Amino acid sequence: MPVNSFRHRHRRVFRVFRLPALALLITAAGCSSADDSASAAVPSPDAGVTELCRNLDKVLPAKVGGERREDPEPASALTAGWGSPAIILRCGVPQPPKMVDPKVAEGRDADAVAGGVNGVDWLMEKQGDGHRFTTANREAYVEVRVPEGVDGSGVLIDLAAAVKKAIPAGIAS
Repeated sequence: MPVNSFRHRHRRVFRVFRLPALALLITAAGCSSADDSASAAVPSPDAGVTELCRNLDKVLPAKVGGERREDPEPASALTAGWGSPAIILRCGVPQPPKMVDPKVAEGRDADAVAGGVNGVDWLMEKQGDGHRFTTANREAYVEVRVPEGVDGSGVLIDLAAAVKKAIPAGIAS
């Protein structure tokens, strides 16, 4: 399939989802723990995405989910963290495979759903220790890991303005 056709289909897939399904799963995320480790693998995107991620780092909120910012090790402008167990943000990650999975697009995947929160599209995936949210329809992929027991909807609401400001709408390369 030509790249342009794939990108066009990819964008359409994420517009199909509605907020109620995402809201339901985000609410479940609030009832579900990432490990207590304050470490995160630093992504290694290209120079353009790295610059977008540095811009995001500059505008991230001091508090997310009611928790103060406490960045993970190793220190990097491509990662951020809040609280303990930590809510971890990584900018410049690769596209998650589930983002193009037809089962997700059709709402047939019990462990993944897509939708929007405050103008930012997200793919939400259930993980063994919480949830992973990854931006969609942005020029860089931003991943947020939310530990079990943390309100995922509040986290995404807190991060939406910064993501919209620093990571332009579009298709990540």
